[in-house]
Amino acid sequence: MLEGIVPALVLIVALALVFDYINGFHDTANAIATVVSTGVLSARNAILMAGILNFGGALLGTQVATTIAKGIADSQYVVPAVIVAALLSAIVWNLITWYFGIPSSSSHALVGGLAGAVVAQAGRGALHTSKLEEVGTFLIVSPVVGFLIAMVLIIIILWIVRHTAGPRVNLAFRKLQLVSAGAMAFTHGTNDAQKAMGIIALALITYGKLHTHGARVDVPVWVKLACATAMGLGTMSGGWKIIRTMGAKIVKLRPIHGFAAETASAIVLFATAHMGIPVSTTHVISGAIMGVGASMNVSAVRWGVAGNIVVAWVLTIPISALLAAGFLKLVTPFF
Repeated sequence: MLEGIVPALVLIVALALVFDYINGFHDTANAIATVVSTGVLSARNAILMAGILNFGGALLGTQVATTIAKGIADSQYVVPAVIVAALLSAIVWNLITWYFGIPSSSSHALVGGLAGAVVAQAGRGALHTSKLEEVGTFLIVSPVVGFLIAMVLIIIILWIVRHTAGPRVNLAFRKLQLVSAGAMAFTHGTNDAQKAMGIIALALITYGKLHTHGARVDVPVWVKLACATAMGLGTMSGGWKIIRTMGAKIVKLRPIHGFAAETASAIVLFATAHMGIPVSTTHVISGAIMGVGASMNVSAVRWGVAGNIVVAWVLTIPISALLAAGFLKLVTPFF
């Protein structure tokens, strides 16, 4: 049964699942920070809910996986050493930002690492620049859209409940936030777990273990289940430093605000996953939280913290690319 399995392929699959697990605990805050900070759920119950829904969401669709597997660079240049270097780069950057409690993008760390390793291996001509430009555009657009949708949504909601007593509003949105947090966790799984699926599919294509049909990549069921499990388990591990940053340091939230931020994020993530665009769930929920805060009062947002987050957003792709180029030199002799 194991005949024909290449050790390097096993290593790539293992690293991809490690990345997926780290992505899970690094991005736990995306799904639960608001619902925990508003007191709607205990941290333990929120993490359990997010882990289960991340697993379910990861099994829905493969459009983003196809983008990672075929959209970033010509397959002929994505040799095993390139894939390993990209994964090591993304893992290291995720651990660094997690250590300092900075909500950076696992998605863009992976894209940046893959692009940097490909350029170091074969030059810029090997990249699909149009797809990278699309990813780069949505790096900016997705948090802005999340910001705007959340701002408009909270204004509409506040207008609707303007004549309702505060305690009744709070009680209603404590229940509704369970739905919005669940939607956020589900769409996070849909978007983020597909990155690891795409990497594993790319490795399988490289070793002739998976055949594509035109622009479509049929991700094997075992890959979907493995990545969904790694993402779910990682989410259940929790990433407390980033949860504190997302849940309390940007702006103080109540259930009504948490519902608006999570709903806006889920809308953006579902749309981009359907289009096969690997956006950052971290960027989207951060932008939505800022949008909700700005709608209350511009001074309600701690813009210093927000500024540090934006700096991390900007640095993620270039630093990941440089790290991957360095890792490529280290790992190439072994492949």
